[in-house]
Amino acid sequence: MEILPPSQSRVPMSARERREQLKRDQERQSSERSSRPTPPPLAPTPGRSFSGGGFRLKFRYIFLLLLLWIIYLVLVPLVAWNKVDKIDAMPGGKRPADQPGTTYLLVGSDSRAGLSPEERKDLSTGGASGQRADTIMLLHTGSGPNLLMSIPRDSLVPIPGHGTTKINAATAFGGPKLMVRTIELNTGIRIDSYVEIGFGGFVGLVDAVGGIEICPDQDMVDPDAGLRIKKGCQDVDGKVALAYARSRKTQQLGDLDRAAHQREVVSKVGKKAIEPWSIINPLRYWNLNMSAADFVAIDDQSSPISAARLAIAMTKVGGADGLTCGVPISDLEVHWDDARSKRMFRLIKQDDTSSIGKDLCTPSGLAG
Repeated sequence: MEILPPSQSRVPMSARERREQLKRDQERQSSERSSRPTPPPLAPTPGRSFSGGGFRLKFRYIFLLLLLWIIYLVLVPLVAWNKVDKIDAMPGGKRPADQPGTTYLLVGSDSRAGLSPEERKDLSTGGASGQRADTIMLLHTGSGPNLLMSIPRDSLVPIPGHGTTKINAATAFGGPKLMVRTIELNTGIRIDSYVEIGFGGFVGLVDAVGGIEICPDQDMVDPDAGLRIKKGCQDVDGKVALAYARSRKTQQLGDLDRAAHQREVVSKVGKKAIEPWSIINPLRYWNLNMSAADFVAIDDQSSPISAARLAIAMTKVGGADGLTCGVPISDLEVHWDDARSKRMFRLIKQDDTSSIGKDLCTPSGLAG
C-alpha cells in the first residue's frame, strides 16, 4: 500500500477553518482589485453634452438669428422712410420760438388724387376736385401725457392773406405751408413736423395692422360715406374704418362727433401697431411700414428719428397715458372758446399737458 506525502494528505477542514479560509480569500481579492490602475473615464458621447462644442454651436445659431431679427426690425423702417413722400411744408419768416416737447400737425387731405374711379366708388369718396383739409389734428408729446386734439375743419379763423374763413381752406389757398402758418398764427403753438395722409392711406394703414375695433354708441347708416354698422364694439377693416371716420350725418353733433371718431380710429391704429404680433410677424411688420410709406407724406425737414417719435406717440394717445379731445369751443357753430382755448394752447406751449383737466379736454370741445 502506497503512503502519500504529508503535503498531499487530505485532512477534513472544520467549519471554523472554512470560514477563516473564505475570509482570507476575500481579503486577498479585495487587495488585488485596489492595486489595479484606475481605467480612464469614458469619452462624452457627441451631441449629448451641454458643456461642449454642441452647446456653443447652438448658442451661435440663436445669437445669429436674434441679430438678423434686430437688423430686420431696424432696416424695414429705413426702407420705408426712403419711400415716403417728402413735401415742402414748413414756412419761413416769423414763427413762434422753439417750445418744449414736440408738436405734430396731422392733416387728412380730402384730395382724390391717385384714386381710380373704381376706388372712389368703392370708398364712397365722390369725385370732388381740389384739395382741402378734411381732418386737422395736433399731436403733442413731451414730459406729460401725449395729447391728440382735433380742430374742427369749419372753424372760422384768420388765414394770412385771405381774411377770416374756414380753417380747412388754408390748404386749398396755399398748401401745407399756409396751413402750418394758420395754425401757428391762431394758437401760438410752434409746429415741429407736418404729416399728411390721404383716403387710400387711411384704408391701407388699418388693413396693415389687421383691422381695428370701433365702438359706436348707436346704429350708423350713412349712404354718402358708405357706412352701415350696428351699435357696439366690433372689428372692422380699413374701408369701414374710413367710412366711420368720415361720417357726419348719423349723430347729433355732426362734425364734432366725426372728429371724435377720427381720434378713435387714429388711437386704435396706434394701439394695434405695437401689439406683439405686429412686430414678431415679419409679413405684418413689412406691410405696416410699407403701407405708411405709400400713403403718408411728411415735411422734408423731418428725420427718421422724428418719424419714429411720431409713431411711438400715436401708440400712446389711446391709453391711460394719453389725452384725446377737441379744441375748446363755445357753441355748435364751432367758435373757439376764447378763455378755454387760450388756456389749452398755453399749457401745450409749456409742455404741461398733465395740467389739462376735464374742463378743457372734452370729446366735443364743448364745456362739460
